[in-house]
Amino acid sequence: MDLVLTKNFDLPDAFSLPVYEGRGGYSSLKKLFSLKPDEVIEEVKKSGLRGRGGAGFSAGMKWGFIPKNSGKETYLCVNADEGEPGTFKDRALLLKDPHRLIEGTIIGSYAIGCHTAYIYIRGEFFREYKILEQALSEAKAKRYLGENILGSGYDLEIYTHRGAGGYICGEETALIESLEGKRGYPRIKPPFPAIQGLFGCPTAVNNVETVCALPYIIEKGAGAYKKMGTEKSSGTKLFSISGPVNQPGVYEVEMGFPLRKFLQEQAGGLRPGKILKGVIPGGSSMPILNAEEVEQVTLDYESMNKFGTFLGSGGVIVIDEDYCLVKALRILARFYAHESCGQCSPCREGTGWVHKILKRIEEGEGKASDLDLLLDISDNMIGQTICVLADSIAMPTKAFITKFRKEFEDHISLKKCPKTIA
Repeated sequence: MDLVLTKNFDLPDAFSLPVYEGRGGYSSLKKLFSLKPDEVIEEVKKSGLRGRGGAGFSAGMKWGFIPKNSGKETYLCVNADEGEPGTFKDRALLLKDPHRLIEGTIIGSYAIGCHTAYIYIRGEFFREYKILEQALSEAKAKRYLGENILGSGYDLEIYTHRGAGGYICGEETALIESLEGKRGYPRIKPPFPAIQGLFGCPTAVNNVETVCALPYIIEKGAGAYKKMGTEKSSGTKLFSISGPVNQPGVYEVEMGFPLRKFLQEQAGGLRPGKILKGVIPGGSSMPILNAEEVEQVTLDYESMNKFGTFLGSGGVIVIDEDYCLVKALRILARFYAHESCGQCSPCREGTGWVHKILKRIEEGEGKASDLDLLLDISDNMIGQTICVLADSIAMPTKAFITKFRKEFEDHISLKKCPKTIA
């Protein structure tokens, strides 16, 4: 397997331009400018690259929705507002390989006819922001950015924009609102950003990891990328793994890699004495898998769907038998209740009620009817709001209760966590 995203992670000062160029960095640009923009889009479509921010939509197809000759400016916004609990793979790319992100942004911008691109970076990522700013200065000094890039006749400026730490600003339309200087409220779609995005102009919003895969695709060709992974989930993907494992961190594997093998070989297995209870496979908003399902599922979109969950952002969260699931779900609910923008009633009220009921159960004051009440509230949240933040706690709530109902029932009947009883 070729390393598409982590090729330079092992190098000292991988974030600097000389080191990046020493590993062939920016070499894809010569080929890029020999192609027409439509040919770049077709190459990315053929590669099968799907958005790595969570939605998994075809990156090339998304670009294909951008209208030609609209008479308006066209923008590319790179989403570096990674804020999903358990997900920290984009952060690794920003820290260790910012020039790969810049090279990918040039490719994406050229493909859609954009001359001004923005990288919207999470406000808390101050170190990453400084590294990225330094990388942009280096790239501009070497004429990889600016006017007439490498004599191609193509002009591009890339600007960074720091968010203020709102989780919702990772949603593409809320990101655009924030970039325009407004409160980060998601927009009702349609119109979609491809038609009416930033400043009312056609806009593509792509995740950091998606953009970082582009230099490989242009340099090696769609066929080389398509050879890796599965038929419908091609290429490689970054997975961040946390929890009671021996080697938590960020790892790149081919799509279709068995999850159980990933836990054992990449993450070094569970810590001594720990027994696997479940895994949240794609960031905290994804439905949990139980231990039996973990043995069967593979790391690709289709396999995850088969088991009722999603690949999401690739944030793998491991939970062992010693950890209380009521507490785990209550912590997640607190996060989503806090981060709801409040625009939609099912989310504003629903996330708050899910948190209150779980808190009540955790504190030993739960009722037997609370579990069905949580399921009912969740059913009335899913698909009922402008964005998917409500779904982000409703789906895990349903999966936790459905797959581990006895643990929740025991917690209610004992009026305390069963794990605390000797």
